[in-house]
Amino acid sequence: MAKTKFDKETYLFWYEQMYLMRRFEERSGQLYGMQKIKGFCHLYIGQEAVMAGAMSTLRKEDAMITAYRDHAHALAKGISANEVMAELYGKATGCSKGKGGSMHMFSKPHRFFGGHGIVGGQVPLGAGIAFSEKYLGTDNVCVCYMGDGAVRQGAFHEALNMAMTWKLPVIFIIENNAYAMGTSVERTSNVTNLYKLGSAYDMPSEPVDGMNPEAVHESMDKAITRARKGEGPTLLEMVTYRYKGHSMSDPAKYRSKEEVEEYKQRDPIEVTKTKILKSKWATESELEAINARVNQIVEESVRFAEDSPYPTPDELFKDVYSDEYPYITD
Repeated sequence: MAKTKFDKETYLFWYEQMYLMRRFEERSGQLYGMQKIKGFCHLYIGQEAVMAGAMSTLRKEDAMITAYRDHAHALAKGISANEVMAELYGKATGCSKGKGGSMHMFSKPHRFFGGHGIVGGQVPLGAGIAFSEKYLGTDNVCVCYMGDGAVRQGAFHEALNMAMTWKLPVIFIIENNAYAMGTSVERTSNVTNLYKLGSAYDMPSEPVDGMNPEAVHESMDKAITRARKGEGPTLLEMVTYRYKGHSMSDPAKYRSKEEVEEYKQRDPIEVTKTKILKSKWATESELEAINARVNQIVEESVRFAEDSPYPTPDELFKDVYSDEYPYITD
């Protein structure tokens, strides 16, 4: 296997991060089938390298915003599995106090700003968060994730134009898993290499192997360095794949079993595991110990969610307005 400039600690970090996302999502799918989790539920299984590779480059002060396939993003940003699972259950101990559910994870302390159910709605918000960082004079960045379907929204183009004009510290990331709900990119866009859309705004843009945490880390590191220097935004197209349907209600009959199996041959967790073992950075038993620890975290999150209370009716009137600004009155 080819040598890598990444060390043992980074690879073990990626492995544990991806295994946590995978196991959490698998358990969420089971609980949804048991009707413990209600409403919409979009799983991230297969796309884990996109988040793992990013988290080895970001600082905790950096902001993140995404669409409704957001469980893994919340976990990667440091929100506990307990809080994320409780939110899926609609419990008061959830990260959005049980009022957001699967699609609307949020945590101000973790600088995680959603979880947004409106397709493309988070893209101008990501630019706005970056504007705030520039205005306040920090060198923090905002990482704004979206699916391939969101690039057909006008808000996407408006946000890219403003971000480039004002040189905002935002990294726009298209998680291209090949299907906007059940419709392939080829059927909905004349431009199928989606990173090229950034060229209309002279924005640095490139495609990335989203199944490889090394490739993700390298592209993210370059984009983040540019943003911190005040050189403006970057558009990255992470070419990835979801093994499950668009949501739990999607049987995914629009693609063949052979297509899914082809992508599974490049499963980021298995590829990372193979690299660790061949490099003798850990043994099978040591990786199994990581798996066991993660499994325990996930099972504890289920117990926590089961035992937590539902929000009380008066929660409807909380978090509607902010008390932090003097111009907002009763």
